[in-house]
Amino acid sequence: MTVIVTGAAGFVGANLVRRLNEHGETDIVAVDNLTRADKFRNLLDCEIADYLDKEDFRARVARGAVARPEIVFHQGACSDTMESNGRYMLDNNFRYSLELLDWCQAQKVPFVYASSASVYGLGPAYAEARQNEKPLNVYGYSKFLFDQIVRRRLRSFAAPVIGLRYFNVYGPREAHKGRMASVAFHHFHQFRADGKVRLFEGSHGYAAGEQRRDFIHVDDAVAVNLFFAERPATGIYNVGTGRAQPFNDVALTVVNALRARDGHAPLRLSEAIAQGRIEYMPFPEALRGKYQAYTQADLTQLRAAGYTRPMASVEQGVASYVDWLLGAS
Repeated sequence: MTVIVTGAAGFVGANLVRRLNEHGETDIVAVDNLTRADKFRNLLDCEIADYLDKEDFRARVARGAVARPEIVFHQGACSDTMESNGRYMLDNNFRYSLELLDWCQAQKVPFVYASSASVYGLGPAYAEARQNEKPLNVYGYSKFLFDQIVRRRLRSFAAPVIGLRYFNVYGPREAHKGRMASVAFHHFHQFRADGKVRLFEGSHGYAAGEQRRDFIHVDDAVAVNLFFAERPATGIYNVGTGRAQPFNDVALTVVNALRARDGHAPLRLSEAIAQGRIEYMPFPEALRGKYQAYTQADLTQLRAAGYTRPMASVEQGVASYVDWLLGAS
């Protein structure tokens, strides 16, 4: 079957293309913006049928010059939460998504798109309900705005529409994201360069390094995409593990995974701190009032839709990711 994947050279998109290949799918139209050309490396071990530049693709969709696919996975977006150009963000994340939604509905094609847990802002509730949604930045607002369009049209759709609110995704093929790459990625490179990992001191009522996020391995995020491709159920769903874990867990897993490579025994957190393998730095004033110190996906709706597969814990997923990074370096 023909599959369109937007953002195909990006983080989740490239992992999705690779997994589709493993399932025997190679008739894939990859859509992306390769202005930052280094992203091409994410597709080196993938098989695709065609590549289209994002703006060329949008123009073709507008004039009806794109052949009907079996499904569209819309992963393309600007994911930089520090981006301040609202005009660009809303065109790239909202208007582009709306164009594809309308096209997929006209073609009666299932549409699976990437939303974001950023719509919840500071929380504290992380269930898919309007009263919980208070984005802190224009990135979160762009995702929130499109989700509202989807909600408004839910009962009129001619084909399934599935929104996936990713929590803190980490894993292979994210190097191109730079400063927006996961903390696991940055911890890996910090430890290899300096022999230590740096975390924030205590804030928001949490002790040093105990601020908590719902960290999900990209393989689990991709698995949810493929589940809804096979069992489409229109709606908006959280995609996380359902477990908030402290940044200390991520750091310690990275430290111990790299120590294991050199034949060293694992450390407890207190030992890693005492040996200077984990250290804490002041919480930045610029982030006060803008920082999610706690996130935890409510998976009630995802489980009710039939997705029962367990998600990897930080200890499992980050250790696997470190092994991948070592093999890639």
